[in-house]
Amino acid sequence: MTSPSIRADFPALDQLIHGQPLVYLDNAATTQKPRSVLDAMQRYYLENNANVHRAAHTLATRATDAMESARKRVAGLINSPAAEQVIFTRGTTEAINMVAFGLSHRLKRGDRILVTALEHHSNFVPWQQCALRTGAHLDVVAVTPGGEIDLEDFRKKLCKETRVVAFAHVSNALGTIHPVHELVTLVRAHADAWILVDGAQAILHLPVDVQALDVDFYAFSAHKMFGPTGTGVLYGKLAPLELLQPSQFGGEMIEHVTLESSTFNTLPYRLEAGTPNIAGAVGLGASVDYIAGLQREALLKQEESLIDDTIRALTAMNGIRLIGTPARRLGVVSFLVDGSSPHDIGTLLDQQGIAVRTGHHCTMPLMQSLGIGGTVRVSFSLYNNQTDVERLIQAMHKTLTFL
Repeated sequence: MTSPSIRADFPALDQLIHGQPLVYLDNAATTQKPRSVLDAMQRYYLENNANVHRAAHTLATRATDAMESARKRVAGLINSPAAEQVIFTRGTTEAINMVAFGLSHRLKRGDRILVTALEHHSNFVPWQQCALRTGAHLDVVAVTPGGEIDLEDFRKKLCKETRVVAFAHVSNALGTIHPVHELVTLVRAHADAWILVDGAQAILHLPVDVQALDVDFYAFSAHKMFGPTGTGVLYGKLAPLELLQPSQFGGEMIEHVTLESSTFNTLPYRLEAGTPNIAGAVGLGASVDYIAGLQREALLKQEESLIDDTIRALTAMNGIRLIGTPARRLGVVSFLVDGSSPHDIGTLLDQQGIAVRTGHHCTMPLMQSLGIGGTVRVSFSLYNNQTDVERLIQAMHKTLTFL
């Protein structure tokens, strides 16, 4: 499948912003949605709208089959051993919070939780709060000037008291690809700890095999992979998932209720309280199908080429400073313009039809480590092309002239 045909699948890309054709380069925040995903969700509401698991009528059966089929397709995407190890959530944030709360009863004073300074707030604050709640100590691994995990500091802070290790697969702020296999190997050798990986930025761009990664938990969001917002996934190994205490109660997660007590359902339903986002799960399943139909390897190489072209062009401009120079980068280029705030740059680009993200990108500890307040972030997806890069660079030249 070629890039032009992919772009035609995404109706939101075909519009004018301030009289200019849209160049959408804010994909690390959320990706646009193909018609097949939009159609699948609309079809659910038009034809199959019913609650799942609780009724014998035809619409309920269709809805249940659609949601559970989506669960199986997600399991296949990440090579989960079983569909019941795929928990539907509202997104990466809820998935990580579910683990941080669910493991609290297994943590105590003297235990240690290890995270990195590169984390999104969604993989930092839940562990910070977990430490405060349980008396465990939060250790934060330093970041190198180039924007990578300081492996020496990781080794130094990893110890036998470490009970949880959490880190991103790919940094949302800098695009750094973290050495997951190396980190997991270190943890397995030196600590009896649960490992959680935030896969929000990796799930579309990298092949994810949770069994090969050997992580205990892997979390990601549908809206980063052409799916709907408000939908996500928590994968877990069976034993760690069984350890999680539910954080919400009611609905399908209940097995039996008396006036005095309750018992809870089996996985995955034990961790899915209330009516689920059925349409969101249907949309996620459709996005998995869409991705499976792409010539993904070729498109990823094209994306890498676009990133290289962007870095070269920005580096050649006076007054622009790239933030983060990781050895392995994916999807993201962050930069600053001397004497100008990121917000002003983003506003001037928007007036020329270019959509980028500005600010701290929910990574304040990282920005503090780098000694800056925020960046301009350009982020790519599989539907971006060379024209998008050319438009960005032209807009940046005009912006610098204006400034």
